[in-house]
This record gives sequence, structure tokens and C-alpha cells, in this order.
Amino acid sequence: MLHINDAMVDELVDAAAAQQVVRDAFAHFGRGEAAMQQRERTEAGGVKLSTLGAVIPGQQVAGAKVYTTIAGRFDFVILLFSTVDGRPLATLEANAITRLRTAASTVVAAAHLARPDCRRMMLYGAGVQGQAHARQLARAYPLERIIVSDPGASDELLRAMEDDCQVEVRRSPARAPVEESDIVVTATRARQPLFDGARLAPGTFVAAIGSSLPDTRELDDRALARAGLIAVEWLPQSRREAGDLVLADPALDLGGRLVELGALVTGAHPGRRQASEITLYKAVGVGLEDVALAGLAYQRLRGDSAGA
Repeated sequence: MLHINDAMVDELVDAAAAQQVVRDAFAHFGRGEAAMQQRERTEAGGVKLSTLGAVIPGQQVAGAKVYTTIAGRFDFVILLFSTVDGRPLATLEANAITRLRTAASTVVAAAHLARPDCRRMMLYGAGVQGQAHARQLARAYPLERIIVSDPGASDELLRAMEDDCQVEVRRSPARAPVEESDIVVTATRARQPLFDGARLAPGTFVAAIGSSLPDTRELDDRALARAGLIAVEWLPQSRREAGDLVLADPALDLGGRLVELGALVTGAHPGRRQASEITLYKAVGVGLEDVALAGLAYQRLRGDSAGA
């Protein structure tokens, strides 16, 4: 059985490959050919242990992701199995996979929810996930400008992001220019909405990926009310964990506008219908994404042509 560390994952898996394998995994799930385990959290003495997993026979892998949360810090490990003969294949240090898969899933969602001519991006939060989203979205869309709202982001970090994304990166003024943005990404640990949803311009795509806790939210009811479509990874887990949805006013009646990512990928749902429609993607992180990327890293390490 192999052990694959974060440095190896970074060498083995690029963003384009991550997006493709995540898209493929959601297609399997959308057709009923894969299954997921919801996240379970166990806590004592300020230490939280969380587990989630998936079985993806079409990619020949199953696995479980296990991680600890201590004082807001996360450390991730994945145990990967073969669905052909049940053998344990590898353990993976999964911090790099978590960074890659979250942004890759957003790009997959954006392919069905964002306008192809998006040029202006508003990013709340320039941590690991915020940077990964800027990097992957800058390569997927003809972005000309990224505005960053994060008081903790140094000038050096913003310059590094600009070099990495090959796009102008500027610090946000006090009033973030949400209304001037085609894409808005929220990658924070905010407990209350970050902006007034009434300020979103027609045609905006919003990706809220910062929290998987039912008592926190980055988007307000106005943003939810204006959205023509709200995509999630998996309805059972999102209804349980996504505070943006859990805390929403019941009068909004979100049910008819919620769609799973698998339905978008398979074409069972058409996605964005018109250029002026506001669309949302609320991510909490699901085991399907982790196991799919772990399988890809393993296959590439073994030189499997299916992974290459």
C-alpha cells in the first residue's frame, strides 16, 4: 500500500485534471452509479474528528476522508480502496487534495452557471481556498480584474496572486464593488452575510464555499431570493450543513430552485437559462470530490493510463 503526501499530489495532479475527474465523478453520481457518505463529526475537549466518503465504481475507487479540527486548523487524510477487488490502495495526506477539489468543483459548477464572458471577479477571503479559486477561475474565464476583500491579505500576497493568475489583482475599497462583478466568490469563515444581495448585478455567478456549518452564512436572504438557480453538491448534506440554506427564511421556498451538481453535469438540468439570471453555487465539500482526486493521484503515480 502506497503513501502519497501533499507534495506528490501537487506534482501529480494539475487543476485541469482535477476539474475533469471531479466532473466525471459527479456524472457517475448524477446517473446513480456512485454513492456518498455524509460527513459525521465527533467532538471532545476542543478536538473535532470528521469523516466522509464515497464509492465510485466507474473510477474503480472507494474511500474515506478523515480529518481533525483543532483551534480552527484542519489536517486531512484519505484511505483509498479498489472497487475491483477491495484492496486498500493508498493513504494520502489530503491537504493538497482538499485545496484542489474545492476550486475544481466550483469551476465545474461555473461551466453551467456562469456566463462565458466573465471578466470581473470579487473575492472575499484570500486564504488557501480563496487563492485556489482565483487561480483556477482565472484560467477558466477571460478575467481582467480580481478585487480581493481580506483585511489580513498582505500587499506581497496580492502581488503573488497577480503573478500566479496573470490578472490584475487589487485590494477592495471599504465598500466592495459587488455590483461591478461578474463572479463573486466567498471563501471566508464569516458567521453573518458579507454583503447585501440587492447589490448583485444581473447575470452574476456567486460561489459560496467558505463554510460547511449550519449556523454560519456568507449570503443573505436577498441574494438567495434573487437567484434563479441554486446549485449544491448533494442535497441531503447541503440541507444539513449549508448555513446559507439552513438559516434562510422559509418563505423563500428554495426547494424549486435547488439543483444538484450531478444533474447539471449529466444535462438532466439545463443550468443557466439567460444572460441576466443570477446563479448561486453553495458548496460544503463532499466525499465524492476527495475520493475522485485521490484515485487520480494514485493512478498517475502508478502510471495508469486511465489516470493520465
